[in-house]
Amino acid sequence: MRAVVIPEFGGPEVLKVREMPDPQPGPGQVAIRVAYAGVNYAETMERRGGHDAGDLPIIPGLEVSGHIAALGEGVQGLRVGQPVAAFTYVGGYAEIALAQAAFTFPLDGYDIDLTTAAGFPIIVPTAYDMLVRTARLQQGETVLVHAASGGVGSIAGQIARHLGAGQVIGTVSNPNKAAYARAFGYDHVFLYDEFLQDVRDITNGRGVDVVLEALGEPIRSQSLSLLAPFGRLVVFGSTGGSVDKPFTLPENPGEFLRENKAIMGYSIGKLAQSAPHLVAQTARDALTLIANKHIRIDITDVLPLEQAAEAHRRLESRATTGKLLLRIQ
Repeated sequence: MRAVVIPEFGGPEVLKVREMPDPQPGPGQVAIRVAYAGVNYAETMERRGGHDAGDLPIIPGLEVSGHIAALGEGVQGLRVGQPVAAFTYVGGYAEIALAQAAFTFPLDGYDIDLTTAAGFPIIVPTAYDMLVRTARLQQGETVLVHAASGGVGSIAGQIARHLGAGQVIGTVSNPNKAAYARAFGYDHVFLYDEFLQDVRDITNGRGVDVVLEALGEPIRSQSLSLLAPFGRLVVFGSTGGSVDKPFTLPENPGEFLRENKAIMGYSIGKLAQSAPHLVAQTARDALTLIANKHIRIDITDVLPLEQAAEAHRRLESRATTGKLLLRIQ
């Protein structure tokens, strides 16, 4: 099979298309003949040697759509030839990818095409989980989502609106992205350089109840300062650098305690390992939202497999909006 491989860690140029052996499904797994693969920022981090990168060579790719090619031992409720979307964890940039049966979601009976389905397994469950399970968003609460024009951001605005949030606020890097984000449930969209004062102004100094943040410093600490009493800051990545870079917290821990704020984390990859049943349930709930037209995934471009490096360049330069896919076959 053809696959995009990371033979060494580095820039986008290290990605190579190679012939690789067809993977065979083990117990509890399915092999999927891939039609489309989603492209995610986490895969660029893996290519650079971060994000829990495994042993080289690596076939990146966290999410796919296509048709089941083979079933591993013990798999029930799925069949060869069935159209599916799947969270693959690794190996999605290939003509055949393996996925756990628990993370393989049949598309039978849904009015969802394979392009839309390929953009679903990571960004929609992530946005849904952060708002519902992690932040426990309540009706009428104010939500701030950074990178509102990106894959997760464009979904999170819609889900927050669907769940009955009060004000839904987003931030972006430039005015063109602001115009784009407003179509996805946002009442206000501000630029990164200006959001701190703008959010204080529109909330009359109260701040916000929930923040979804994956940019890193200084926006992370600025967001923490904007939380209202009982506010929740949910961190789910760090596109601006290491996710382990420390927060700028009050010098006196007692000050933080008295402010009644919470810092929370979310990683769909780690959750899939520790509580796979929760990820599977969230994904099924999220798929229903898409099928019922409560949210939409905006596929803004589809590149051929051979242009995986270009897809990574676009993500890392923050030149993209919505969801970017690779066409496999």
